[in-house]
Amino acid sequence: MASHTQNSPASQTTDQTTGQPKWQFWIDRGGTFTDIVARKPDGSLLTHKLLSENPERYADAAIQGIRELLDVPAGEKIPAEKIEAVKMGTTVATNALLERKGDRTVLVTTTGFRDALRIAYQNRPKLFDRNIKLPEMLYERVIEADGRFDAQGEELTALDRENLRKDLQAAFDDGIRACAIVFMHGYRYTAHENAAAEIAREIGFTQVSVSNQVSPLMKLVSRGDTTVVDAYLSPILRRYVDQVAGELGGVKLMFMQSNGGLTDAAKFQGKDAILSGPAGGVVGMVRTAEMDGFSQVIGFDMGGTSTDVSHYDGEYERDFETQVAGVRMRAPMMKIHTVAAGGGSILHFDGARFRVGPDSAGANPGPAAYRRGGP
Repeated sequence: MASHTQNSPASQTTDQTTGQPKWQFWIDRGGTFTDIVARKPDGSLLTHKLLSENPERYADAAIQGIRELLDVPAGEKIPAEKIEAVKMGTTVATNALLERKGDRTVLVTTTGFRDALRIAYQNRPKLFDRNIKLPEMLYERVIEADGRFDAQGEELTALDRENLRKDLQAAFDDGIRACAIVFMHGYRYTAHENAAAEIAREIGFTQVSVSNQVSPLMKLVSRGDTTVVDAYLSPILRRYVDQVAGELGGVKLMFMQSNGGLTDAAKFQGKDAILSGPAGGVVGMVRTAEMDGFSQVIGFDMGGTSTDVSHYDGEYERDFETQVAGVRMRAPMMKIHTVAAGGGSILHFDGARFRVGPDSAGANPGPAAYRRGGP
């Protein structure tokens, strides 16, 4: 599956301390394939392609691709001093959301509002549908915490820390490690949310997402949904980022966010990673089209797990509140429509009709055509 292609020279990147040119890597890590563009010290470009998962050969495709381009044998340390930067877009979070494979999550909210995110806004986007399918909730358990501020910031009820600790401990004992905390008026009056987060961390929750930090804005439902998404996806994202960063040593590592901008790996969060890979595709599409004089473009990007459609008419289209795979979020992101149907999506027959996706054969074992026992 791997391939090397050399293209025309580009401008060199040099180490400001030694004056020596360095390598740069741009990586798109999809659910099925990982694509790499590298700029060598002499300014020439290389491209490389690998299966995103191939456990018999390597632990991570991005790291393996860098190894192969630098001719570093397996087991040897990647020479960080030769690399200027690694910039990545990844669909790790996107695919986890599409396939509902995030971490087990508990929602902590104000007493009386356990069903607020389920009830939501009662929108009917398809007015005449008789079979209404409610979106699947990402949290598996709800804890109602006694404690309430009013809209003016007056504490109506003190936070019952003892009961909250007992309920959180029970969730932790059941194996849940991600916690989303969303209280009424918590975006502005943060004392109760922060106290609950402190209790969760003391108990040992490894991912604690607090609404006044994740989405500090009005509206309980959209603030709550965004916080739950962050708690659900951040652990799987953090494991991947830490794996890559650990192999690269001190190399500058940056990730593409859903809004089309880059951020440092340490600041990469679940809520900003939903369209990480596709957002990079939109930016690349626009720059490529502009070089040929086109300012009005429709983008169609079919990967192995999902298909992404976008539009450009002279400026990037962004949404602040959006819905991806049935999940509402309030975070700035490129306006991209994503469906869980790609080249490797699995075909099902439920006795009445065929259905494609949302689960994908991925790269391991891959579709039946890979001859590795896949569907």
